[in-house]
Amino acid sequence: MPTVKLADGELNYRLDGPADAPVLVLSNSLGTSLEMWDAQVPAFGEHFRLLRYDTRGHGGSLVTPGPYSIEQLGGDVLALVDALGIERFAFCGLSMGGLIGQWLGINAGERLTRLVLCNTGAKIGNDEVWNERIETVLQGGEQAMRDLRDASISRWFTPGFAERHPARTLRLTEMIASTSAHGYAANCAAVRDADHREQLDAIRAPTLIVCGREDPVTTPEHGRFMQQRIAGAQRVELEAAHLSNVEAGDAFTRSVLDFLLQAGSYRPA
Repeated sequence: MPTVKLADGELNYRLDGPADAPVLVLSNSLGTSLEMWDAQVPAFGEHFRLLRYDTRGHGGSLVTPGPYSIEQLGGDVLALVDALGIERFAFCGLSMGGLIGQWLGINAGERLTRLVLCNTGAKIGNDEVWNERIETVLQGGEQAMRDLRDASISRWFTPGFAERHPARTLRLTEMIASTSAHGYAANCAAVRDADHREQLDAIRAPTLIVCGREDPVTTPEHGRFMQQRIAGAQRVELEAAHLSNVEAGDAFTRSVLDFLLQAGSYRPA
């Protein structure tokens, strides 16, 4: 896959869809890679030039010393689109990718045509939870990442989906097992420290919030909080846990596409 050279390493990315179509950037969740969006590529690629990338510390992208910050990860996105000559783009991020999307909406909103925030929150978890996970991963290394793979099944998917689709479940959870322990821990710190609760009203791009009704990580209440603070934000709830783009694939794809293809774009302050 192609890479873009950043100041401290290379960011792995992939482009799909018509070269002359508007750009849609897809941002992965913590512990996955750009391949988490594979199910959306055929439908999204009919309308958009899709730019997927592995967040720093994941997949084929650079792993630099942590801790990372959401500001740093958002800066990586801007460096990527700048290197590819992309001025404006729609952005869709899930979980950690949604935190990056919020940062972009707050700090670089004029670059966004539309913003989709999936299974995320303005503040996710608490310091105790994230610090314990960081310590466990750094001490346990590869074995800790394999343990996280197994533990992630109940967070990422409902029991029924995991039982009916073991191969799809395994494919996604294997991504976390293959993630660098140091990269994962550095990104956990970025999620731990991110808190956009008092800044959401700065988001001016038309925004869709996607929630999973059975999501134990970022609950529908997280979505309602964001909707109340982002002017004009739309919200949809799907029958899914945390990885709604996988578990509710067709419904997710339809909902996001319907929103992205609506008329209208950036609302100036």
